Amino acid sequence: MEFKDNIPIYIQIEQYLYRQIAMNKLKPGEKIPSVRKLAVDLTVNVNTVQRALQRMNDQGILYTKRGEGNFVTEDTELIKASRKELIDSELTEFIHNMEILGVARGELLGTLNKYLEDHQDDGNS
Repeated sequence: MEFKDNIPIYIQIEQYLYRQIAMNKLKPGEKIPSVRKLAVDLTVNVNTVQRALQRMNDQGILYTKRGEGNFVTEDTELIKASRKELIDSELTEFIHNMEILGVARGELLGTLNKYLEDHQDDGNS
């Protein structure tokens, strides 16, 4: 994972884990990798991972079982809400970037549809 300089690493770790949950790579009730394993895999300090996990615990998306580790919540409504929030965030960033490139909001849908038509065989659907 490559980290951006302008966003704190613990927030980027949170975002990474939220994506894993939203893409169903980490399923409801599933144990997530240990703090140490995540720290090694992401090449970050254990304290940084712990901070991200604590924030996710505080938000209810993860829960801790003493002596067993951290698990993804089984609250599917919370997961759906988190997924929607992630999608909204991505769309906001996309719209912002298109506006910077001079694409007006009224042109977005047409531009996106044209792109999808031109790239329908890319296998990225």
